[in-house]
Amino acid sequence: MMRFVYIVFFLEAGFVLIVLPWLAFWDRNYFAQLVPPLQDVLTNNFVRGAVSGFGVVNIVVGLGELLSLLASRTSQRPASINPSQLAND
Repeated sequence: MMRFVYIVFFLEAGFVLIVLPWLAFWDRNYFAQLVPPLQDVLTNNFVRGAVSGFGVVNIVVGLGELLSLLASRTSQRPASINPSQLAND
């Protein structure tokens, strides 16, 4: 169950980090307005792209964990028993 929470966290954080830097909300950051040089850095398109790239990394990690979770669920099924194995016991 905890692994599923990690997957949801990575996917959600990834989507937020991809979208958030390109919204107007990013430009009206209270802390960035207090320090004008920080405002210049945060509104730079390269910084926005880097934050979005980090979001893509989060999504890739989340999808990798999801595939790993699904693969572990299918490999944990018990093997079928052949009738010949029952006769030997």
